[in-house]
Amino acid sequence: MIGLRVEGLRVEFDGFVAVDGVSFEVAPGEAFGIVGESGSGKSTVLRAICGLERCAGGTIGLAGRSGTLQAGSQDFRRQVQMVFQDPYASLHPRQTVDRILAEPLAIHGISDAEQRIEHALDEVGLGAGFRFRYPHQLSGGQRQRVAVARALILEPQVLLLDEPTSALDASVQAEVLNLLEALRRKKQLTFLMVSHDLAVVTHLCERVLVMQRGRAVESLASHELAARRAVHAYTRCLMEASAGFVRPQKDEPLHAEAGGAGGFHHHSEIGR
Repeated sequence: MIGLRVEGLRVEFDGFVAVDGVSFEVAPGEAFGIVGESGSGKSTVLRAICGLERCAGGTIGLAGRSGTLQAGSQDFRRQVQMVFQDPYASLHPRQTVDRILAEPLAIHGISDAEQRIEHALDEVGLGAGFRFRYPHQLSGGQRQRVAVARALILEPQVLLLDEPTSALDASVQAEVLNLLEALRRKKQLTFLMVSHDLAVVTHLCERVLVMQRGRAVESLASHELAARRAVHAYTRCLMEASAGFVRPQKDEPLHAEAGGAGGFHHHSEIGR
């Protein structure tokens, strides 16, 4: 199992500091969440980890029994995969599911594509019948399952989840979140999840980092967040903005309910 370590991360855009000295560690097999309002820098942290944004400072690495992998290496890119927010934008519209899943295998020189593609589709509950469909022939939930399959097909240890259910309706959100949690336990994956939705984060994650204007302002366990035991005023404001979320009991699956996904009495929103 592999954990993730980020130290002093800094990301700038034309002189604007989007992420300013953020540090955290995610233990092997842990689900770790980052929350904050729009523009807080949380998604930029994920994009910097996976190499989509250039780091102006700090270090990013994976720590496991075999040593440390630094960001940017081919081994790091294989071990860290990302599921993006919008399933309609993250899949190439002119490629079949088969080709979408085959592409990362070709990039990393992996030969047993046939077996891996079929296995990846089975793992996300789609099956071989979806293999030669195009994205426009799939629902939003099915597209996001394909995106999860694409992330898993290289057998990574760390998944970066950038609001993976925010573009889906409530009932489909619950299905995808339950799928992700089941896959994490089955494969002993390490999750780093970004979300504006406190109910989603407190259900899926064990610890939470709160960001404001590019900086980390507070770190706390998700049960402390759900119990409103935050110290920082900004975190308390986020909780007030998402009033009504309820954390399900541990090991209780999500179920769709009116106004939100299972365990949610209301669909919580932050910074919208």
